[in-house]
Amino acid sequence: MGEAVPRLDAARQREVVRALRAFLPERALLWREEDTRPYECDGLTAYRALPMVVALPETEAQVERILRTCSAMQVPVVPRGAGTGLSGGALPRPDAVLLSMAKFMRIRRLDPKARIAVVEPGVRNLAISEAAASWGLYYAPDPSSQIACTIGGNVAENSGGVHCLKYGLTVHNVLALRGFTMAGEPIALGSEALDSPGYDLLALAIGSEGLLVVVTEVTVKLLPKPQAARVVMASFDDVEKAGEAVAAVIAAGIVPAGLEMMDRPATRAAEDFVHAGYDTEAAAILLCEADGTPEEVEEEIARIEAVLKGAGATRLTVSRDEAERLRFWSGRKAAFPAVGRISPDYYCMDGTIPRKKLGEVLRFIGELEKKYGLRCPNVFHAGDGNLHPLILYDANDPEELRRTEQFAAEVLEKCVEVGGTITGEHGVGVEKIDQMCVQFGAEELETFHAIKRAFDPQGLLNPGKAVPTLARCAEYGRMHVRGGALPHPELPRF
Repeated sequence: MGEAVPRLDAARQREVVRALRAFLPERALLWREEDTRPYECDGLTAYRALPMVVALPETEAQVERILRTCSAMQVPVVPRGAGTGLSGGALPRPDAVLLSMAKFMRIRRLDPKARIAVVEPGVRNLAISEAAASWGLYYAPDPSSQIACTIGGNVAENSGGVHCLKYGLTVHNVLALRGFTMAGEPIALGSEALDSPGYDLLALAIGSEGLLVVVTEVTVKLLPKPQAARVVMASFDDVEKAGEAVAAVIAAGIVPAGLEMMDRPATRAAEDFVHAGYDTEAAAILLCEADGTPEEVEEEIARIEAVLKGAGATRLTVSRDEAERLRFWSGRKAAFPAVGRISPDYYCMDGTIPRKKLGEVLRFIGELEKKYGLRCPNVFHAGDGNLHPLILYDANDPEELRRTEQFAAEVLEKCVEVGGTITGEHGVGVEKIDQMCVQFGAEELETFHAIKRAFDPQGLLNPGKAVPTLARCAEYGRMHVRGGALPHPELPRF
């Protein structure tokens, strides 16, 4: 089903290497297996493939020439940032050039008066805030991988983080982009002003998963660091009560800086790893942060405590100082690697649901654990309903991976059923491409393909990702009728 598995063509590889070596230095081109092996996957390690060639440009002129050359030769290009993505968006192809933007690591301009930073796509998310700190400024989106993930990858996936409820996703914090189309044509979207003329193509490009443009420069907003911030850690003896408490906080008119939820398995894994001071006997914990002036924080914390008590919290702990606040958050931000310590592998999912449906979906996930015989700790950006179930499995067992895929598919389709979406911030990539068939109808998918063609008529930029063909959706529908699930037969498993 779908296109045949592309294979490495040695003669074609030599031809492409020869063309790229005409203008790239030797250090910027990799094609031997031992050199390309580190690029075989992103954070979704269940699927891997070796790229035909890896290009590591250092200048915009080199990016432009790579794209023009590949376009003329009809060679697909797969853009890649730091490789921390979790949906297979940077999965390479044996017939494609993998275009790594890792060397674009400069902060080109930081203007504290205008409160903006102009950065290259290889700049780490956290590095922006570190550079702006001396002016009392920071970059708000803070994915858990912010110590390693790049701003270019954040743009590709429209990343969020634990503070996205109040401060928004990447799309709300980026003012402008520059880059190139697959044909090597320069493109500039957005502006440093509050608005720009024409259609909002900036928002279209953010979250487009490398299908439309290769980004070489990003202009981001910087915000003043809050004068004070404190976290309430609330324990609940029932996960559904915790889910209802999330809805109660928002219903009370409170917009916390962060509102996160972890169930007991996730809490215990995180506590064993970083010793954040979590209540490991609670069925679930909530982390609810208030920030602003000291007076605003004190007032909001009191309101949060009252709502959480009324919602059935069995224990409340308020951070006493900045060190304790950071310690509370350290467990949530380390939840993914913490779970990696208790299982050979884990499949990190990403779906979004209405907040009022948290309890129902958690019950459903519990039923799937029994159905598939797999454990699934849960962490949530609870304030905006973004779920991150972590299905634990052993990649050395092909049968376990098959059950994991089916488990994941059922969770994502449950998200759609209750009025949510199949992704919040991780993107579709190859992981959720079949669930796109559930989320959208044929006409909507054709519109997505039409947008892709407008930017990339040849379909060479990151092909086979994010938007399924109608033929694939038809096949997925037939599998559903038979009560089965469609794996990714064209992706090698390891």
